[in-house]
Parts: sequence; C-alpha cells; structure tokens
Amino acid sequence: MKRTDVSIIIPAYNEAATIREVVKKIKTIYPGFEIIVVNDGSTDNTAEVAAESGAIVYSHPYNIGNGAAIKSGIRIASGEVLVFMDGDGQHRPEDISELLKYLPDYDMVVGSRTRQKQASLIRALGNWVFNWFASYVAKFKVEDLTSGFRAVKAEIAQKLLYLLPNQYSYPTTITLGVLRSGRSIKYIPIDVQRRKQGTSEIKAFRDGIRFFIIITKICTLFSPLRVFLPISFLFFIMGISYYIFTYITANRFTNMSALLFSTSIIIFMMGLVSEQICQMRFERSETDGYHR
Repeated sequence: MKRTDVSIIIPAYNEAATIREVVKKIKTIYPGFEIIVVNDGSTDNTAEVAAESGAIVYSHPYNIGNGAAIKSGIRIASGEVLVFMDGDGQHRPEDISELLKYLPDYDMVVGSRTRQKQASLIRALGNWVFNWFASYVAKFKVEDLTSGFRAVKAEIAQKLLYLLPNQYSYPTTITLGVLRSGRSIKYIPIDVQRRKQGTSEIKAFRDGIRFFIIITKICTLFSPLRVFLPISFLFFIMGISYYIFTYITANRFTNMSALLFSTSIIIFMMGLVSEQICQMRFERSETDGYHR
C-alpha cells in the first residue's frame, strides 16, 4: 500500500447531517491528505454522504463503539501520521495544521479543551479528576485525558492497537500507552464547537462512574504500583492506628490489627507482581508490535 503523509480518521455514527461539511472542509484545506470515515453501523446515510464527499469509507455491519471505529481506521490508514477527530462538527479542520506543527518533534499532539469550552460544569469537573488521576499515574501533567482530537505517529498507534478498547475510553488508553512507553506528548489549546445536531451520548452521572472504573482499570494496567501502593499504605496506617488505640485502651494486639497489616502486605506484593507483568508486556510490545 502506498503511504501518504497524513491520514485523517473520523469515527462516525449517525452523522449524516454534519459529515459532508466536515469532509469537504478538510479536502479544501488539505487536498493531499487521506480522509477515512469509519461508519460505525449508522442507521442513517452517513456512509453514502461521506463517500459522495470524497472520503474513503469503511463500514462496520453494526454499532461496535467509538474505539472500535478508531481501531479500524488505524488498520486501513496509509499515512505516516494519523489524525483522529470527530465527525459531528465539534473539531475545527483548521486546527489540524496546529497539531501537525509539532510533529515529528513530539510523538503525539493533543488538542486540549479549556474548561469554558467543555459541555458543562459537571463534565469539566469530572475531566479534571480524570486528568489529575492520570497525571499521578503517568508522572506527567495530562491536560485533557479524554480529548478525541489528536495527531500521533502511525507506528506508535499501530503498536498500541491491541490495547485500545472498543468504547469511548480509547483516548485514555492511547495517552497512557504513549507515556508508559517513554514517548513524548504535547498539548495545545483548541476551540471546540457545539454539536451541530443532536446531543452527546455520554451522560455525566451514569457514564461518569463507568469512566472512573475504566480509567482506574487502565491506570492499573499501565502503572499498577502507583495504584496499589497508596492503598497498601492506607491499610498499613489503619493497622498502626488501630494497634495504638487497642494498646492504650486494652494493652493488647488484636486480630483486626493483624488483618490490616496482612492486607497491607498482600496488596503491596500484588502491586509488585503486577508492575513486573506490566513491564514485560510493554517490552514485548516494543519488539512484537503491529507491522504492515
């Protein structure tokens, strides 16, 4: 397959009302770029509209998920650099050049939304919590963990392909994967437009809990000791505190103190074993990554 410089991957689900404008604008500004629209089982004519507008269209037979669409795009793209963006008009094609400006000096460049540009105060607060947690795990300031507008070197995306989930948490996974493998990330501020039709499928309360669980699992996957160690330390402090209390009040060492100390040691050892497994997995992925 002949490679191009840049492939733009757009996951789309029922975006017939906006995809034409998005594709045509990209073609006007960047005529030499490959545009791939992954139709994720849309029930409208998203695929037909995208094809008529000049995009390469790859269709899933049914709705699998935003992350699955990104993975399909990575598999068929021929670009040296991959740009991910939404098909609902929220991301401005003009900002693609701002992302590409920092490549290849950086391995991935992410469009970072300001708090004022996010959908709601609750969503912004949730994203702040996620950003803080990811920054703690990765030991790097993550400014926008869930942004779907980013440019990444194709070889890196291909190596991390097997880790990417099928749902909305693919930005979290690829961000932590890039950082865990010792690659560099650059955040740049971007303007995000309001959706031009419909509403977001993500509900703040319902999906906030689900996202927290997913992000905790992903963070544990990439840097388990950073998650296990504080929990182990917490149980250890609880054990010390309870022992001091029972020694002062009853002059004895209780079974509860023993249980807390044992739990602390078990969690710590689980963290060590998980860290070693994580390290071996990433070393293997560097040598056995996806190749064309």
